[in-house]
Amino acid sequence: MNAPTPPRPIRALPDQLISQIAAGEVVERPSAVVKELLENALDAGATQVTVRLEEGGVKRICITDNGKGIPPDQMPLALARHATSKIASLDDLENVGTLGFRGEALASIASVAAVTLTSRTADAAHAWELEGSHQGTVVPSSGSQGTTVDVRDLYFNTPARRKFLKSEQTEYGHCAEVVRRIALARPDVAFTLSHNGKTVDHWMVTDMAKRSAQILGDTFAEARLAIDEGSGVLRLHGFAGLPTASKGRADCQYFYVNGRFVRDKLLVHAVRAAYEDVLHGDRYPSYVLALDLDPALVDVNVHPSKIEVRFRDSRAVHQFVFHAVQRALAQTSATAHGSVPSPLPAADTLAGGPIWRPQQQTSFGSILKPDYVSTFSPSPFARGGDGGGVAQSTERYGALFSAAPDAEAAPRREYAMPEAAPYVASSSAMSQEEFPLGFALAQLHGIYILAQNSKGLVLVDMHAAHERILYEQLKNALDAQIDGTDMQVQALLIPVTFYADAVEVGTVQEHGDTLATLGFDIAVLSPTTLAVRSVPALLKNADAQTLARDVLRDVREYGGSRVLIERRNELLGTLACHTAVRANRILTQPEMNALLRQMEGTERADQCNHGRPTWVQVEISALDKLFLRGQ
Repeated sequence: MNAPTPPRPIRALPDQLISQIAAGEVVERPSAVVKELLENALDAGATQVTVRLEEGGVKRICITDNGKGIPPDQMPLALARHATSKIASLDDLENVGTLGFRGEALASIASVAAVTLTSRTADAAHAWELEGSHQGTVVPSSGSQGTTVDVRDLYFNTPARRKFLKSEQTEYGHCAEVVRRIALARPDVAFTLSHNGKTVDHWMVTDMAKRSAQILGDTFAEARLAIDEGSGVLRLHGFAGLPTASKGRADCQYFYVNGRFVRDKLLVHAVRAAYEDVLHGDRYPSYVLALDLDPALVDVNVHPSKIEVRFRDSRAVHQFVFHAVQRALAQTSATAHGSVPSPLPAADTLAGGPIWRPQQQTSFGSILKPDYVSTFSPSPFARGGDGGGVAQSTERYGALFSAAPDAEAAPRREYAMPEAAPYVASSSAMSQEEFPLGFALAQLHGIYILAQNSKGLVLVDMHAAHERILYEQLKNALDAQIDGTDMQVQALLIPVTFYADAVEVGTVQEHGDTLATLGFDIAVLSPTTLAVRSVPALLKNADAQTLARDVLRDVREYGGSRVLIERRNELLGTLACHTAVRANRILTQPEMNALLRQMEGTERADQCNHGRPTWVQVEISALDKLFLRGQ
């Protein structure tokens, strides 16, 4: 057992030790140095930044910018503790508009590494240099306008810290990620990154769309939605990846608050909640999003590395971000953003089995006019004189689908798939891309619909597509009921009775109001018998007993009020899945075309409720390549 330490008098710590203690928070690893120096460069108004690393940044980190520079008389202060040009009062601290502001970063770095500071202002005849610390001497030097901070031998005087560093490649990877994060936020600045004398990345001045494509790759660029929404002092802009381009890891998520990269639980939760309806299982969405707001409404001084923030009105920020992203994702239908769902890459497939992938994707974005309004009925499954007419692209479609099949000859239908009315050929429909999903040709293995559009072949997973359509209809029906409109229910001519245990009977007795809100009328006939007397009209053709048991299970598990608030969408998704058209169900061509039309008019129709794609496009050029046409 160690002997007790003798008492020591209280005394002030030496400046060097104070800086080294501060370095424990500020200079966690080489990437922290890169972050602090890059932020200083941007705060100085730089439009061009060069980052040179050696041995993962442990041996050398040299960052050069073309910013305003530092006057020679202020250079010693730049290396002194708690000296900064960015704040001068408490009011400045409460309205921070710069990336760096604490004033201890350079001093902390200089306490654990050999630092050389070279800078030149626009009106100076030459550059000036300061080596070591704020106690050094400023001497004349050479260099263009801007500042160079050269950091060598990190932790040379604190070996205990140095031994905790990882391999050269690991440390370089962290440094490169910091450069990528900052470069994503500032496409108006050119960045160059080199390691061990070799240029790794070089990004010229551009816009956010091109910069994000350069850094995150073509996969993200081809499967993303642009967002730019404002509400009062809040503005959210950037790009959200399509759900079908999700990943198995959360390594492609970038969120910025007033230009500062943050990892904030509130913001991450808001985005995740927006994707909840369209994301498969434990997949992670990709996004580059920037939130701009009044600096007085956000506290960026709650974490030593400024990676976390605190909002004055966190609930308002959460709701704004959630609804902005949700509205963008709601446009994932064939006619809205016009983008074909992106298949999952081969190395990142879901565990559920093989996924078909086209060789090339197609976008309808350049074909559809911005002000174009689709002319199809919002409910193409509707029957009647004018409720289901669908225009055709060519005259031969009229011959293929001239009339609905004879009702008496048609087989008994399990699920609600009303037929469309006879088709009328339209010579302009195809040329205007009025129906991006085209027109049905056939059904494959009772699972997929094969359709033709102007680009080639469209394959549709009929169960997944119908499931999304029903799910959105159920949500809209429940929302309408909350707004005062009665949900449409279907009374059963003969109530469906089934055996129930005591818990299920008790659930019906306790949560009758919740069940009624969801469109179910379930009665207790005896201590062991329940009767389903009505169901939501949208689910009238489903198995009433199965639906009732699913609803009772969720209501029992989560409680009446919670199931309508927190678990509502999951429950409705379950109901839609039970009701959607099943595999091996043979559809007529009018039914298949009606399903395509309704997909085009349904929000989030590119994915089913579980985040899987509902359709993919195969271009004619891809088919030509398969058959070596033109080669």
